[in-house]
Amino acid sequence: MKKINEMKLEFISNSVNESFARMAVAAFASQLDPTVEEITDIKTAVSEAVTNAIIHGYDGVKGIVTVICELYIDKIVIEVIDTGRGIADIDTARQPLYTTKPNDGRSGMGFTVMETFMSGCEVYSLVGSGTRVRMTKNITGGC
Repeated sequence: MKKINEMKLEFISNSVNESFARMAVAAFASQLDPTVEEITDIKTAVSEAVTNAIIHGYDGVKGIVTVICELYIDKIVIEVIDTGRGIADIDTARQPLYTTKPNDGRSGMGFTVMETFMSGCEVYSLVGSGTRVRMTKNITGGC
């Protein structure tokens, strides 16, 4: 399927940038004329992915979070990338309620939320090199 548009966004792993990323991706996705529910799903998933990169990937160390979005006629593909700590066991990390930060009030539902709100969610990670979360959302409205 032919890509119709693409954008790349980079920002410092500061928690205040999570809302910026969420709104930027939603604005970019609006080119596909998604429903309100589809936009809400995208914003929620992006928020979770960016928060994971900041909180777990960099764990208080400043780094760069990269968000890449690709638009196709009937879907958006969103990648959230960090070059932080990485995930030792992706299968365990994807389990509902699993968290490495229970004392920080983390619920351990980030990946579950991403998987629930998006049409697809893939996670690639290497300890010491970072994590790439690739999410796809099918859009019913189309261009």
